[in-house]
Amino acid sequence: MAISGRFLRLLLAGTAITAASTLAAGASAQGTVGTPGVATPPPPPAQTTVDDAAADAALPGVEEGQADTSDAEAQASQPDISIPGAGGEIVVTGRRVRDITRSSTQVISVLSTEQIARTGEGDIAGALGRVTGLSVQGNGFVFVRGLGDRYSLALLNGLPLPSPEPLSRVVPLDIFPTDVIASSLVQKTYSANFPGEFGGGVINLTTRSIPDEPFLRVGAGMSGDSETTFGNGLAYYGSDFDWFGYDDGTRDAPPALQAFFNDGRRLSDLSQAEQGNIIKQFGNPNLVLLQRIDRLPVNWSANISGGTAAPVGDGGEIGIIATAGISNSWRNRFVTAQTPINANLDLDTDFRDVITDNRVLVNGLLGFGLEFGENQIRFTNLYIRDTVKQSRLSQGEDFQTGFSQQIANTGWFERQLYNSQFVGEFKLGEVDIDLRGGFARTDRESPFETTFQYVRTNNPNDPTGNLFINVLDRQRGNAAFAFSDLTEKLYYGGLDLSYPVTDWLRITGGYAYTDTDRFSERREFLVNAATDFDDAVGALRPDLLLGDALIDFYGFGLIETTQSDPAFRAGLEIHAGYAQVNLRPLDRLTIDLGLRYEDARQTVNPVALSSAPVNPNASTFLGNDYFLPGVTVTWEATDQLQLRAAASRTIARPQFRELIFQTYFDPETNRQFNGNPFLVDSELTNAEVRAEYYFGRGNRASIAGFYKDIKRPIEAFSSFSDNDQLTSFANAPSAELYGLEADLQFGFDLGSLGGWFASKQLIAIANYTFTQSSISVREGDSTFVFPQGERPASDFFFDGRPLTGQSDHLVNFQLGFEDQEKLQQLTLLLSYASQRVTSRGTSGLPDIVEDPGLRVDLVAREAVRFLGVPLELKFEARNIFGRDNFEFQSNGANRVEINSYDVGTTIAVSAAYDF
Repeated sequence: MAISGRFLRLLLAGTAITAASTLAAGASAQGTVGTPGVATPPPPPAQTTVDDAAADAALPGVEEGQADTSDAEAQASQPDISIPGAGGEIVVTGRRVRDITRSSTQVISVLSTEQIARTGEGDIAGALGRVTGLSVQGNGFVFVRGLGDRYSLALLNGLPLPSPEPLSRVVPLDIFPTDVIASSLVQKTYSANFPGEFGGGVINLTTRSIPDEPFLRVGAGMSGDSETTFGNGLAYYGSDFDWFGYDDGTRDAPPALQAFFNDGRRLSDLSQAEQGNIIKQFGNPNLVLLQRIDRLPVNWSANISGGTAAPVGDGGEIGIIATAGISNSWRNRFVTAQTPINANLDLDTDFRDVITDNRVLVNGLLGFGLEFGENQIRFTNLYIRDTVKQSRLSQGEDFQTGFSQQIANTGWFERQLYNSQFVGEFKLGEVDIDLRGGFARTDRESPFETTFQYVRTNNPNDPTGNLFINVLDRQRGNAAFAFSDLTEKLYYGGLDLSYPVTDWLRITGGYAYTDTDRFSERREFLVNAATDFDDAVGALRPDLLLGDALIDFYGFGLIETTQSDPAFRAGLEIHAGYAQVNLRPLDRLTIDLGLRYEDARQTVNPVALSSAPVNPNASTFLGNDYFLPGVTVTWEATDQLQLRAAASRTIARPQFRELIFQTYFDPETNRQFNGNPFLVDSELTNAEVRAEYYFGRGNRASIAGFYKDIKRPIEAFSSFSDNDQLTSFANAPSAELYGLEADLQFGFDLGSLGGWFASKQLIAIANYTFTQSSISVREGDSTFVFPQGERPASDFFFDGRPLTGQSDHLVNFQLGFEDQEKLQQLTLLLSYASQRVTSRGTSGLPDIVEDPGLRVDLVAREAVRFLGVPLELKFEARNIFGRDNFEFQSNGANRVEINSYDVGTTIAVSAAYDF
């Protein structure tokens, strides 16, 4: 069904030989390819005193005070970063090193363009998964220190982003290609210039700005994996433009259904003939018929980027940068999906799902930059469209009825993000002014999801007991059609002022406003046949089953399952102000102290789309204001040893997906979600101590301990019905989390070996995070779950259980061999995450657990010249040892597989020309 193991081993072996010979040949290759289009960093902020000769201390293999001659390394040492607070929250007064990790007043990690490129990851979520304490779960959601995605805040150029996912208010970072990002900053200690929703940390992505010099880069790549490429898979035709990630209108609501939507009537207001006319337009064979594909194609991608800059005025510079890209990839999953019926984990159902996803990602960025004097203006426009065309066939057993089932699903899931933002960083005398504003819109549309269930009774006394039939009665078969649409708009504005009172005191203050509005609609319809429907007719394939003649003859009708909750409008409006002081009372002591005030109004209300009443109790109103302090003390004990201590209070608001009482199906996790309107905010108390040791040449080691006390953490819990897993959310009474982090970066210069090794170095980067968490549930504690209301907390949570998403152990290791004078790298990457809970079990069932395990990757990059043109070649081998996906429930004696499947090994090659 896929690439054979023998073929894969031969390919890996051949590629390793090729990579070795390429590295050897590269010693005599002419020319150097860096990373074109990386923005020139803005002038250092006023509170920063940077000595250029010392700037390269951040790089392994470069002595302090020594000039760097490598373009790629120079770019890595000066990442372009844009955050609120006049850019002044990154580094502190009096520092003479540009190692941002060391000189920041907070605990941060920064991935520059070159560091991102070294990982070889195609999206920013994968690259961030290599950072200490970070892990990636599901659709690109980044977890910080074992806390779920609700505790991670994502910003773009210091501005918030709306999410294109109905299941999250947090942006899935796998939709951001690495070629549009200049740097990624992760801050784990809270400072008041950032929003108060700061649980595990903040992730700030900075897009490219003014290029150093004109450039044009064109790239293309192809890849395949051992579970998918050239193997069997599923598909349905869809529309003519599916390969491009856009529907040509085929999946729009059919005219009869759209007329029903426009009229605002209930189904009960329609005659049987009117309902039949709607059903007749559901049976499009291009949308409901699964087909087998004998040889799934290879994945491919293409991208182009370019930019230029020109002088303007007296010493000013204006620049433009643009990128565009497209990728088309396929993925097979052969899933074991089981459900338990009791705490002994006896099986209720046992299914095998064959799922084929065709994912198309289209992206584009257009940015303008203007620099004059010490001022910088950035105007960025970003467009990302991520589409998944999913074909699913499930077959399994229902042990309670003795029936067998076969279920066919087709889906089309569009996620689209448009973001336009303005950032101005100005200096008026001694005052730094940051002015930021933006508008963003996200859309998530899932038109024409179809489900056809056929049932075989296995009863020898049943004339059709040996056949899979669908009699459209929801007992022995059904046909369902769903149409979902989500739009979220976000407006943002902010002003920050910073002033150096003395050379040891800087004050910063600012105001920020965000207004988020989400409208979410989902309409689901079941086809209903009368009791006189002939069983034998139910053996017809889906498009014939909904043929016009049958609809008229048997008088098919419709049932709308979403009539009481078809749509919701949600909003979050935040006014925030902060004041922050940066003190340096002693030469080696820095104190960063701030206080943020936030006043927020969060609402969720059902919207009536017809004359049918909605459930008014499914509304939410959360009106809260908070004072959120944060302090970080940094002491340079010696020239090499630096100690930090930090404490803060922060919050975590419920996400829209967790509040809206509306059912969604997540195609990635293979489960349904429904919100809880009774959720309330979580409050966090955070503390951390840290020691950092810098021992020259950019080498460093650190160790840290951290602690978090969380009041009313929001946890996911799951229940089961037939073959469906339904996940909802509730506030646990409280929880604690603590742990330690260790980080090491070391570069070893091989120049002493002479000859070919004269310009080579080894780089080792390793980090480890140990985390422990526990939920506290005491007798008498309660929680609120919709629609039941107040319930004992012990019905959903067990005292001492870990928080969802938290792995006890996270390990990342990179071992790189590279040239310091040109692009020539070979990097081995290992990542490990221990088991973590993805959802709480209910009714005495054990928790649902995911086991990510160990993953090993290999990335090789080489710059050569081909026909006089600079060319960058890249080879990737991902998941070399074929670590599979395991998600299960276990009581020690028995184990139920919830969402387990083989993942396989991926091989990718790509090339990029620089003109």
